[in-house]
Amino acid sequence: MKTAVIGTGPTGLYTFQALLRAGGPRHIALFEAGSRLGIGLPWSEETTSRNMLANIASIEIPDLPERYIDWLKRQPDDLLTGFGLDRATVDERDFTPRLLIGNYFADQMQQLIAIGRAAGVTVEVFEGCRVTDITREAPGYSLQTDQAGQLTGFDHVVLATGHHFERDDDLTDHYFPNPWSGLVSVPVPAARVGIMGSSLSAIDAAMVVAVQHGGFSRRDGRLIWQPKAADGLMLTLMSWTGVLPEADFYCPIPWEPLEILTEAAVAEAAAAPDPFNRLWDLFSRQLQAADPEWSARTGLADLTPEGFTQAYFRPREEGDTFAHARRNLAEAERNREARHTIPWRYAILRMHEPLEKAVPAFSKAETTRFNATLKTVFTDNYAAVPPLSIERVLALYDAGVLEILALGEDYQLTHHDGHSEVLAKGKTHRFDVFIDACGQRPQTSKDLPFPSLALALQKAGQDAPELSDSFALQGVPGYEGIFFGALPFLMEDQPFVQGLTSCARNGATIAGAIIRDAEALSPRSRPASTR
Repeated sequence: MKTAVIGTGPTGLYTFQALLRAGGPRHIALFEAGSRLGIGLPWSEETTSRNMLANIASIEIPDLPERYIDWLKRQPDDLLTGFGLDRATVDERDFTPRLLIGNYFADQMQQLIAIGRAAGVTVEVFEGCRVTDITREAPGYSLQTDQAGQLTGFDHVVLATGHHFERDDDLTDHYFPNPWSGLVSVPVPAARVGIMGSSLSAIDAAMVVAVQHGGFSRRDGRLIWQPKAADGLMLTLMSWTGVLPEADFYCPIPWEPLEILTEAAVAEAAAAPDPFNRLWDLFSRQLQAADPEWSARTGLADLTPEGFTQAYFRPREEGDTFAHARRNLAEAERNREARHTIPWRYAILRMHEPLEKAVPAFSKAETTRFNATLKTVFTDNYAAVPPLSIERVLALYDAGVLEILALGEDYQLTHHDGHSEVLAKGKTHRFDVFIDACGQRPQTSKDLPFPSLALALQKAGQDAPELSDSFALQGVPGYEGIFFGALPFLMEDQPFVQGLTSCARNGATIAGAIIRDAEALSPRSRPASTR
């Protein structure tokens, strides 16, 4: 059996590892369009700067041949110092720059390749090689590439193509369709810079611009930002609500089990009439059990999902969001030092993954309601950012070069020649530079970068790929050996499918399905694969 893995970022990396651990297939080809295997877009030098922090610590990174903390501690001192780390004090709960984790992934990929080859697996590596099309040529699949020509005889193809953002082939210094479109390499003028979004991606975008015009340092333990020269820099983060994310909070890892909102309870609710309200009841009861005092203070027992969502965000929406950020940051730092967990925060964090499995059972109306309520709460909770990122935002705010703007849902954005304008709540805001940092949007069949495969899905009437529980394409005869591991194609039915834990879990699922398929077929019945 011969398997192709297209894309070697985290999803491809973890899928490759799972295939090796399962003992097959014996021939694996790895295709990477970038210059180095194993890294992936959010962790690469082309898209990331040293000031961009990952919001995942070593203790949370799924298992690879070597733990991230152990890899860090064996790196040269000059490398660690260059990233602001000290070997003697670095901890498994520290948040480190994305570039470092990218280097770690690249190293782990090389270790896995060596492990596979030592075990007798044929591992072919196609680096700097983009797959441009996938066709069905019985008895397998054929890949067309821009560097290696046409490669044939693949029994399974794993699409691990990662995040996909709009390209801007005519980069300017005043409009960036996403933070990954060359922002880290383009000088941005000291001007009014509008950044759509307020999550970690938006904060990272602000940092890229800020360090071009000034620097961070500590004075009496407090982080400050100082400009290199007097200029007109003003960074504006924009979102519907105008709130900042909260600082990452201390909690036990691995996660402790839930007592009420269990996977079995979620499955039962999803199979019954009115699943959303049944799940809301489970959510409410679990939260009340986990933190009775906070729940009583919030009035949770009498709240609807809409009321709870309002109560959850009210402290940041009605008060001074920067004052709230200071209090929240101080609380997070105290709790980390004391190893103290806030029960209600931890309960919400643990509930988002089991509850996600019920989303496909929702009606259209229930999906709309879920997206407007619990989804926003869950996303805000698990997308808490490194405390240092909040410190940097506050330093920029204190320096008078950062503000946050609440747009509301009814706003208008227009791009002009040399500037952008946002009309919100009756006021027009003009920006000399605009950066869209809203993050990845779900992808559909028409977004596939493989024309023949996209056409096959369109002929089958699939606007979005229809996938089995193991992420295999179904409903398109002859294409059952195509597996969708790329997260953007999974986001519609799995709204929380992001991050390294999802990459590892999905990779293991895909690998298991490929192994089962290989075991079901007699090798003698398969013709030899050819190049």
